[in-house]
Amino acid sequence: MRHRVAGYKLGRTTSHRIAMTRNMAASVIEHERIVTTLTKAKAVKPFIEKLVTLSKEASQHNQRRAFAQLRNKEAVQKLFNVLGPRFKERPGGYCRVVRLARRRLGDQGERAILEFVERTPKDEPQAAAAE
Repeated sequence: MRHRVAGYKLGRTTSHRIAMTRNMAASVIEHERIVTTLTKAKAVKPFIEKLVTLSKEASQHNQRRAFAQLRNKEAVQKLFNVLGPRFKERPGGYCRVVRLARRRLGDQGERAILEFVERTPKDEPQAAAAE
């Protein structure tokens, strides 16, 4: 029976799992999209969504709470300056996990894309020059 067993251990020690979660969350915030394994994406998604909810109200207390979780200044700044205002009106569901068809080379692990629902559009001058 699996009573009261929650979360993903991912075959790692607690400290390694926490460090990996922080690094992946910082990467998603920085790049707004990463490719990883399906299980890791599902494990990191709630962590990121809680940080985005925190960033919707830009108080110093919330910034310190986010930094305590994330431990990355640049990611916290982008979270509060860009992502918080972008998702201000959205009640939740800031990230999505999209499964990829091709499995990972080596161990055949399922791959997935972890990305924000609303992304920053690419540079408009490049799109206009292509036309």
